Amino acid sequence: MKRYPLNLDLQFFAGEKTEKATPQKRQESRKKGQVAKSQEVAAALIMLGGILVLSFLGDWMLDQLLAIYRINYIQYISWDITPDTIRLMFEQLAMDAFLVIVPIMLVGVVFGFLGNYMQVGPLFTAEPLKAKLERLDPIKGAKRIFSVRALVELAKSLMKIAIVGGAAFGVLWFGQEEIFSLSRQSLRDSLSLVGGLVIQMGMVAALILLSLSTLDYMYQKYEFEKGIRMSKQDIKDEYKKAEGDPLIKQKIKEKQRQMSMNRMIQDLPNADVVITNPTHYAIAIQYDAETMEAPKIIAMGKDFTALKIKEKAKELGIVTMENKPLARSLYAQVSIGDFVPEELFLAVAEVLAYIYALKGKLS
Repeated sequence: MKRYPLNLDLQFFAGEKTEKATPQKRQESRKKGQVAKSQEVAAALIMLGGILVLSFLGDWMLDQLLAIYRINYIQYISWDITPDTIRLMFEQLAMDAFLVIVPIMLVGVVFGFLGNYMQVGPLFTAEPLKAKLERLDPIKGAKRIFSVRALVELAKSLMKIAIVGGAAFGVLWFGQEEIFSLSRQSLRDSLSLVGGLVIQMGMVAALILLSLSTLDYMYQKYEFEKGIRMSKQDIKDEYKKAEGDPLIKQKIKEKQRQMSMNRMIQDLPNADVVITNPTHYAIAIQYDAETMEAPKIIAMGKDFTALKIKEKAKELGIVTMENKPLARSLYAQVSIGDFVPEELFLAVAEVLAYIYALKGKLS
């Protein structure tokens, strides 16, 4: 059996999308309009809203339709046919028809918006509307048509047709006696009966579709989560992009430390004394009684930096004094540019006095 190098095996497994999407990946997908959403939820709610409108406003809508019917056979039939009368007739009929259907239209818009809002929340993006050349690729188009997802959508559509058709047939079957009596009833009663059957079929179909849409939403969510999975390498790349490459960050820190050390070395000739631990800490102190109210820290460092400060101080002829407790206290309490704190002022003053005595500054 052919064996592949270990590093190729690791690269293969690192490229597998087995990890859940990070919040940043989810946010990027959301900006592109890629969210878990089922179109069936909005469609079922729109249908349910329309049926509710018919059930509550059915009598009023029937009266409006009968009024349109009457005006055609009572008023319009006696008009002379001229361009003006035809235009006026169509304007009135359009307005009357609009008043009948506007409640259903409004409820459809509200329920459609509600169905989408319940699934994805507030979201507006034009990304899905942008033209993409890959959508014109016939090979990719054929793959989408004959993909597993397309087959699933086809199966869902056929199942919906079968279930809703069966439910409608059941309603008609149980109402067959009333249907057979339509020929013996008045126009209003016939329309009322047909409207009632339509409402029953619509309500049953809407409830069934709403149940199916819930299952479809769960499936769409599963597919969405599967589609935005990330590999371990993707997560590493995202972290590097967000936080910066660790190697680059390390180089930046090293550069900053080097610049800080260079500034300290430039200020070191002004120091009067360097207090050491002796190996771990080095603190350079400057004091001018005429211009300073207290001694000032102009350079400090630990380990390697402390060694550099001591070496430079030796080159410059600056006195280095070992005082472990004072060096540790200063390093823990002050930063470069700070003045010596009050509680350490006496100890530092004694050191400076000793240094001045060595240099012959005190008589």
